[in-house]
Amino acid sequence: MPPVSRRRALAYLAVVLALLGLGGRSFLGEGDDGPSHEKAVALVSEPAPVRKVLVHVVGAVRAPGLYELPEDSRVDDAIREAGGAKAKAALQLVNLAAPVADGQQVVVPTRGGLAAASVAGSPASTPVGKVHLNSATLEDLDTLPGIGPVTAQKILDYRTAHGAFQSVDELDAVSGIGAARLAQLKPLVEL
Repeated sequence: MPPVSRRRALAYLAVVLALLGLGGRSFLGEGDDGPSHEKAVALVSEPAPVRKVLVHVVGAVRAPGLYELPEDSRVDDAIREAGGAKAKAALQLVNLAAPVADGQQVVVPTRGGLAAASVAGSPASTPVGKVHLNSATLEDLDTLPGIGPVTAQKILDYRTAHGAFQSVDELDAVSGIGAARLAQLKPLVEL
C-alpha cells in the first residue's frame, strides 16, 4: 500500500464527514419532505409533580403556623420553614430527622417550660408529656408502658404503611395493641 500524503488524508476525511452529515440529515428527515422518510420525534418527559404535605408547626418557633412541604421533608425542614427555632427552644427534645406526615403537628418545646423529666421514685423511661404518634421515634414509643421495642416498631411500620394516624383509636389496628392496652395508652399519646 503506497503512503498517503497529509493533504490526501485530509481530503478523504472531508469527504467522509460530508457523507456522514448528509446521511445524518437523510436519517433525521431534514431537507426531504418525501413520504418515504419519517421525521424523528424527540420525546420529552416531564418530571413528576412533587407531592406536598401540610404540617402545623407550633411552640418555640419564630412563625408558628401551617406549612406546605414536599412529601419527603423532615421535622428540621418544618422548623426552618417556620422561621427557625427561638433561642429558648429545647431542640434536644425534638427528633429533627423524623419524617413529617400530612396533618402532623410539630411541637417545639421551650426550655424551662417542661415538666421534670423524672419524678422521685419513677423510672427514667417515663415519658415527659404526651407522645406524639405522628412524629414519635422508636425510642419515644418505647417509653410508653407496655410498649417495648418490637411493638414500637410495629407502630412505626403501621404509620409508614398507612400514613399519619387520624385518631388515637387507630392504635387498635396495630398488632399487639388490644382494647386494654389502648385504654392505658390514650391519656399518654396524642396526634
